[in-house]
Amino acid sequence: MPTLILVRHGRSTANTEGLLAGWTPGVALDERGAAQAAALPGRLAGLPLSEIVTSPLQRCQETLRPLLDARPELRAHTDERIGECHYGDWSGRKLAELKDEPLMEVVQAHPSAAAFPGGESMRAMQTRAAEAVREWNARVERDHGPDAVYLMCSHGDIVKSLVAEALGLHLDLFQRISVEPCSVTAIRYTRLRPFLVRLGDTGDFASLAPREEPSGDEAPVGGGAGAP
Repeated sequence: MPTLILVRHGRSTANTEGLLAGWTPGVALDERGAAQAAALPGRLAGLPLSEIVTSPLQRCQETLRPLLDARPELRAHTDERIGECHYGDWSGRKLAELKDEPLMEVVQAHPSAAAFPGGESMRAMQTRAAEAVREWNARVERDHGPDAVYLMCSHGDIVKSLVAEALGLHLDLFQRISVEPCSVTAIRYTRLRPFLVRLGDTGDFASLAPREEPSGDEAPVGGGAGAP
């Protein structure tokens, strides 16, 4: 079965403003995110990509633009199932405000029980994304062979949930996974089990350096802004 390259979108204006974007329209890449996107074709130059699939949201579309310009033979297929979690009434709110919501403790410690008011549950988010991957695996294998490599550009919580699913981890453990903006994660699928071969690879280690303000114990909902 194929190898899936999962790319989280580049850093967005919502990331830098500390907002939970969700499906809020008009959320674009910031200056650093645009630079991350511009570097993506070089980072993936050695990969013979057979298909490209993307979330419909603007920040993912902008992340892929330089890659598609560099590979005019490819076009991006849009799949809403790998779009961001529907955060409902939380969408567009500041993360600093949301940390005091009682639901945030559930999101952190027991996400399989978390459902966003006016939105969807984290369980439903993982299910739809995993179903999309299974269908695209079958399509890519049928059209390009079992050794094909294809790419999906999606969002932090989606990527983390797909990694958890591939590793057989309960969704309640997915907050232990970290993927920075424009990081590359690779999962090789086989008939019996997937193999995680890259996780959150950005090509630099700046995010590991000590920060002036400690990041704390909580996982950033939506994925966080990455290294400063």
